[in-house]
Amino acid sequence: QVQLVESGGGLVQAGGSLRLSCAASGRTFSSYTMGWFRQAPGKEREFVAKISWSGGRTYYADSVKGRFTISRDNAKNTVYLQMNSLKPEDTAVYYCAATPRGYNTVGRSSEYDYWGQGTQVTVSS
Repeated sequence: QVQLVESGGGLVQAGGSLRLSCAASGRTFSSYTMGWFRQAPGKEREFVAKISWSGGRTYYADSVKGRFTISRDNAKNTVYLQMNSLKPEDTAVYYCAATPRGYNTVGRSSEYDYWGQGTQVTVSS
């Protein structure tokens, strides 16, 4: 069992930055593929980024590529999402997710087994 707790959300002006953190419990964290998703009001949850167990491989949605960076610190059981050059359309609740499935086999939100409660990110214009 893995429990995930996100933090770091808030209100920021367009062009600003935020860093989200996701703290995980459980000794198997270092073997899990981790992902970030977001859900805006009235929209479906969408993929943002994912990272392999070692941190050596990452993948991003086109909408955030070049602006967001996912990373992890297995010693601290934490995954991060650094968000730069934020836009109003980035406004959403951001969720971290975990799965024991291999990095190459994970894509959709339904393929993740554990989810955090979410943290609100609001970008004003």
